[in-house]
Amino acid sequence: MSRRGTILVGSLAATLLASAVGVWGWSRTRDPIVAAERGDVQAAAEIRAPEGVRVRVQVVNTTTTRGLARRATLYLRDRGFDVVEMGSDGPARDVTLVLDRSGHPEWARLVAAALGGATVESRPDSSRYLDVTVLLGGAWRPPPEPFYP
Repeated sequence: MSRRGTILVGSLAATLLASAVGVWGWSRTRDPIVAAERGDVQAAAEIRAPEGVRVRVQVVNTTTTRGLARRATLYLRDRGFDVVEMGSDGPARDVTLVLDRSGHPEWARLVAAALGGATVESRPDSSRYLDVTVLLGGAWRPPPEPFYP
């Protein structure tokens, strides 16, 4: 192959590689879970429970802020999650922790992303009638409520 042909094939390969990387990067930024994990509040608002699946969630307020578990419960229910229990308990936390209780880490990841990003850990517990436990930390801020006159 001539030098000119080698240069042409090399530039074509470089163009294809750059296009593939660009498409991959664009698709990653369009993923609402990835965007929510990066702190995009609007992307977090688009995340919903899987269609036709009942994801049972427990919300625990570990802060001294009254009503935080109730706000998180309403927020998650608006997104299709079935919050079956809420309350206040446990040691105070700064960071919100989402626990996978039923062996479905993708559900825990969805809940964490809906809350605007949180740490996810797997702690299976078959004695609980739950799929996900949310331990709300002091850093979590509920989204502003819409004004309905």
